[in-house]
Order: sequence, then C-alpha cells, then structure tokens
Amino acid sequence: MGTNRDGSHLDIGVTDEADRALRAEVHRVAVEVIRPAARALDSMAPRDRIAPGSPFFEVMTTLRQLDYHRIVLPPEAGGPAEPVGAITQSILLEELGWGSLGLATAFLVDLLPVIAIADFGSDELKSELMTPWVDDTTGAFHGCWAITEPDHGSDALTLRDPAAADYGRAQLVATRTEGGWLLTGQKSAWVSSGPIATHAAVHARAGADGGPIDGLFGIVDLDQPGVGRGPVADMLGVRDDPQGEIFFSEVFLPDAAVLVPPGSFHPMFLDQLLCLTSSVIANVAVGVARAAFEEALAFARSRVQGGAPIARHKNIQLTLYAMFERVETARAYARAALGFTRANLPGASPTASGASPRHARAAQILTKRLAFDVAHDALQVHGAIGLHRDSLIEKLFRDARCLLIEDGTLEVLALDAARDLIDNYESDTYDAEEMMAKW
Repeated sequence: MGTNRDGSHLDIGVTDEADRALRAEVHRVAVEVIRPAARALDSMAPRDRIAPGSPFFEVMTTLRQLDYHRIVLPPEAGGPAEPVGAITQSILLEELGWGSLGLATAFLVDLLPVIAIADFGSDELKSELMTPWVDDTTGAFHGCWAITEPDHGSDALTLRDPAAADYGRAQLVATRTEGGWLLTGQKSAWVSSGPIATHAAVHARAGADGGPIDGLFGIVDLDQPGVGRGPVADMLGVRDDPQGEIFFSEVFLPDAAVLVPPGSFHPMFLDQLLCLTSSVIANVAVGVARAAFEEALAFARSRVQGGAPIARHKNIQLTLYAMFERVETARAYARAALGFTRANLPGASPTASGASPRHARAAQILTKRLAFDVAHDALQVHGAIGLHRDSLIEKLFRDARCLLIEDGTLEVLALDAARDLIDNYESDTYDAEEMMAKW
C-alpha cells in the first residue's frame, strides 16, 4: 500500500500561498478518500463498481462537494469569478492523477459536456442543464465523452492526414428529422464512465460514409428511450473508472442540444477540443509518474539488500535520479502546454489565435511516455513484491500502460503533430484562421 507523500519538491514554480494550500488539501483528499476507493474498485468485479454504494459514487460526490470541478470551469460555466491560472489547475489535476488515474478521468469526462455547453450552448441549454449540473452535489448528473467506436478509435486524430479522406463507415449515424436528429448505432466498450453517465458529449456523423465536415457534436440525455448500455468492461488498468458500450436506437437529439452541427467548422472544433483534452490529461499523467517515483523512493530507502538500503546502491541511485528528472521535465512541459492552450483556445480572449495542436499533442505524448517509463523503473526497483496484486506499484504500472493507448495511441498523436509541423510550422506560429480556410 502507498504511504502519504508531501510532494515538497512541487514548490518549484509555485509562489502563491493559496496554490500551496490547495495542493495540501487535494493531496489529503487523495490520500484519505481517492486512493482507498481506487484500490477497492480495482479489485471489484466489474458489475459491482457501478452498484449502489460503490466507492466510485462516494468519490465523485466528495469532489463535487469540495467544488473542485469549478476550478477547471470558466466563470460563465460556474467557475471562479476570477479565472484561476494554469498552475492552479495543474496542481489540482496532478494531485488527482497521483491519487488515481481512473477517478481523475471520471472527474474530467463528467465536466466535458459542461465545458462544451459553456462555449457553444444556447442560453436556454445553459439555464436548463449546465447550471443545475454545476450546482449539483448529489451525483444527479454525470457526463461522459462518447467519441470512440468499435471500428473507429484513433481515427478521430487523423484530421490532417490526406490518406484518411475515407474515414470508413460510421457506427453512430445522425439522420435529420423534424426539430433535430435521430442517432442510431453505438460507441465502444471503452467509453470512460459510460455505464453510469446521465449525459454524454456525443460525436456522430451525418451520413455513414461522410468525412470530418459531416461530423456532429451534441449533448445527449442518456436516460431516454432508445439508449442501451453494455456490461462494464473488464480492462487491464484504469479499472476504477467504469467503462462500457453505449447503444443508440433512434435516440432523439434536439437541435437545441446540438452544439456543433455538420459543416466546415466541425473539424476545427474537434482539433481544438483535442488540444484542450491533451493538455489536461498531460497534467494528470504527471501525477501518475510522481506517484510511481515516490513509491520507488520510499521502497528503496527501506528495502535492505547487500547489507544496506538499496537506495545506497549506485545503480538504484541512478535509476531514482532518472525517474525524478522525468517527473520534473514532464511537469514543466505539461504546465506550459496547459497555460498556452487555455490562453489560445478560440473565445478565450479577444486576441486568441487557436491552441497549437503540435504543442498539445506533444504534452500528451511526452508525459504519458515518461509516466510509463517511471512506472516501469519503479516496478523494477520493487522487484518481485512489485508484481503482487497488493502492491500499489502493480496498479500504477497497469494504469500507466493504459495511458499509452487511451485518448489516442502515442503513434497516432505523434503523426498528427508531425503533419501539423509540416503544414503549418513557420517561426513557431499558429494561425487558426488559416487553418480554418484549409478545411
């Protein structure tokens, strides 16, 4: 089992006393609430993770009651009147990731529909759905991000690939009807929080054989006729966030809930949405990396081999230093990418020119890769005990491995960033209007 780490090295770059107080509070919640629940959920049968009384719901309610969700929301969505800085958000995301990758993911996908409504929703939708959602402290609302399909996973990231003009046949198709759209098809078994979500931020395609401009994005009430759920998936890692299929049988999506209709803006919207999610999950990945490093350091200090704690052996010292270096490097880039993305998303400020796909993708690639490298080395430092199911490092290793695939494989993310470089790099600028014209 893991022990309480104070993360004192995080004071680098943190000068605000309020940020330090926030870090201490979220860390306490991670130690006392998140980690025990994550360990329990990880060991449960899939169906038990979503049963009444599951620790999952306790954690989600606790985070809501502490108003942590407001920290990552803009003022117009119920966030602080004075928007918090990237470092403050990074601290929250990292500590949640330190506590549990799965529960941090559930916390974030819950808010994705709210953030989308804040940016693109009508005043009516904000009043009827967004406001009560943000104010809820009982768990009456929970969101998910329904983008991936059984035959379409990382395909969503190939917007810049000329060879990807044929996207293949969509598995969730939107058909125009009076006053809205009818959704028919399904999303894959790895929709995070899919089995328990009340609403979904849904990507569908108007016409089964269309391309990016035929995409549609809207908020779907999942508690309506025609919606079905598959069983909770039994995954290798991130088991503390229930995942599962969502089925749609002529589910009505009113025009008022369609935030981005089919058209030339849809690819641009998707590109910028992926910039936001990439920069956010990068900071969560730093928390996973730090958790693995701290477990290895504590173990190396206490484990005696060869007549001394293994931390006194030079090979272990070099391993621990390399792990520390990776964590610090990952944090520095993740915070920079989050700050840049927040400041440059369209609508964020009058001078915003668009978040940079290559920088956001690089943040996700770098931090995920380093998190896995650190978890791998941490398991090696632990030796055989690290392979035991009761060892925290065993869970961290499985979760870190999942990071290399979720939200797009690292290979596809890198190819997308490379195409952005090839097409748009000049003096390291990014012109959103120019990109828009290319669509």
